[in-house]
Amino acid sequence: MIKPLVIDVEASGFGVGSYPIEVGVALASGETRCMIIRREPEWEHWDAKAEALHGISREVLEQHGCTPLEVASKLNEWLSGAVVYSDAWGNDRSWLALLFDVAGLPQHFKLESLRALLSDEQLQQWHQTKGCIESKSGKQRHRASNDALVLQQTYCLTVDKQLELARRS
Repeated sequence: MIKPLVIDVEASGFGVGSYPIEVGVALASGETRCMIIRREPEWEHWDAKAEALHGISREVLEQHGCTPLEVASKLNEWLSGAVVYSDAWGNDRSWLALLFDVAGLPQHFKLESLRALLSDEQLQQWHQTKGCIESKSGKQRHRASNDALVLQQTYCLTVDKQLELARRS
């Protein structure tokens, strides 16, 4: 089975003024890559609840973050010409658009909703399958690359389960 490329974006919060702070991808090989994004001076929105969830502080952004140009360039390098899937397409699309706009670069990959890959039967199994993947992987930090990998593994297991059911019938 060819694994889909999956992307996940962590952000400063939700809504107006929010911005991306971390991007993680799961490549077709199952390898993950992740980059923390240094905030721009005009990016002021910060939600303490979001920080509690992803565990990335403003200090971490300043100390370890890469510029939007560096992050956008790497994403284009890793994902050029590919279709990349997200489970939060609406949010991730707007945060990636902001990232690429600030970087002054065109995005060289297409972002689609992960739901576009799933049948109705697979959608019904999604949350249970994802829960199994998460429990097997143990307590891991809620970060973009881990989340992207869990989504990719959930997709693959969901498809495998449906194929197995089809073989049995």
